[in-house]
Amino acid sequence: MPHGWIILDKPLELGSTQAVAAVKRNLRQAGYGKVKVGHGGTLDPLATGVLPIAVGEATKLAGRMLDATKAYAFTLAFGAETTTLDAEGEVTETSDVRPTRDRIEAVLPSFIGPIAQVPPAYSALKVDGKRAYDLARAGEEVTLKTRSVTIHTLSITDCTADSVTLMAKVSKGTYIRSLARDIARALETVGHVTMLRRVKAGPFTLESAISLDKLNEIGKGAPLEDMILPLEAGLDDIPALILSPDAAGAVRQGRKLSGLPEPDGTYWGREGDTPVALMEVTDGEARVLRGFNL
Repeated sequence: MPHGWIILDKPLELGSTQAVAAVKRNLRQAGYGKVKVGHGGTLDPLATGVLPIAVGEATKLAGRMLDATKAYAFTLAFGAETTTLDAEGEVTETSDVRPTRDRIEAVLPSFIGPIAQVPPAYSALKVDGKRAYDLARAGEEVTLKTRSVTIHTLSITDCTADSVTLMAKVSKGTYIRSLARDIARALETVGHVTMLRRVKAGPFTLESAISLDKLNEIGKGAPLEDMILPLEAGLDDIPALILSPDAAGAVRQGRKLSGLPEPDGTYWGREGDTPVALMEVTDGEARVLRGFNL
């Protein structure tokens, strides 16, 4: 049974749920039978780029991936705001104002750090138990609550008379479409996203991503080991806790470990090269957050 991460360079118009289904289908065609599969953070159909897909025991880390810092490249086209805040929606407002690069560079620092953001009406957030985008498509007025997010870095990579392309490293919960809308409004104009590409999600980058065509080769007999990263690749951002065979046995039984010299924090316990559990150390005592059945 495979356990690990398939990092898909998601193409345009493919939904995250469809991507998960594609992985399941290919694993089934390759003879692996029924395998747990889940994604580590939704990516809009009109966005491309890094979509971590957890397989087997790695699905226990999918929730942690949702909380990971992510990086995006996106193009903000000036002159029109749309219902969806991207090229798919209908135009709701226009402006003749086209800001200069100097003006854009002067505004960007005000968006770096903790900021308040109103998510797009066309989003997967729930309002009274229903998806906001379903309500918006039905013509209902959708008002979402302001949320606090953090923009770690924000810089210009390209600029034309009518648009700017930016690179942003952001916290969980950040909507790039809302960020683009707010930047345009701060520049006393309006705009919408015409290109959105996720270049990093947690420890995963485009360098380790495979195309949909490459993914489909798994179902035709291509070696899975050439496409899948190990489970511990999703734990690269935290230190390892080396476990003796006795300690590993205790951890597998869900027991706590005491008398540890490690500082407080999150670790992944391993016996040799085998991941045993995601663990939390507090005052020299380690408890299991998620155990891996490997």
